[in-house]
Amino acid sequence: QVQLVESGGGLVQAGGSLRLSCAASGRTFSSYAMGWFRQAPGKEREFVAAISWSGGTKYYAESVKGRFIISRDNTENTVYLQMNSLKPEDMAVYYCAAKASLRTDWSALRRGFGYWGQGTQVTVSS
Repeated sequence: QVQLVESGGGLVQAGGSLRLSCAASGRTFSSYAMGWFRQAPGKEREFVAAISWSGGTKYYAESVKGRFIISRDNTENTVYLQMNSLKPEDMAVYYCAAKASLRTDWSALRRGFGYWGQGTQVTVSS
């Protein structure tokens, strides 16, 4: 069982930056792949980024590639999402997710997450 708690959301102007954090409970964090997803009002939840158990493999949605960076600290049981050059279309509730997996392929890391945080709101003003 993994519990996830996101933080770091808030209001930022377009072009600004935010860093989201997701703290995970449990002693096996290093064997979990982690992901970030987001859901804007009236839209379906979408994949943003994922990172493998070791941090060695990362994937990004095309819409955030080059602007967002996912990272993890297995000693702190925390995964991060650094968001730069934010756009109004990035505004959404951002969710952290976890899955017990040692795979590093794209098909495994983009879906199948069984544990979710409560979400943190990111608002981008134009």
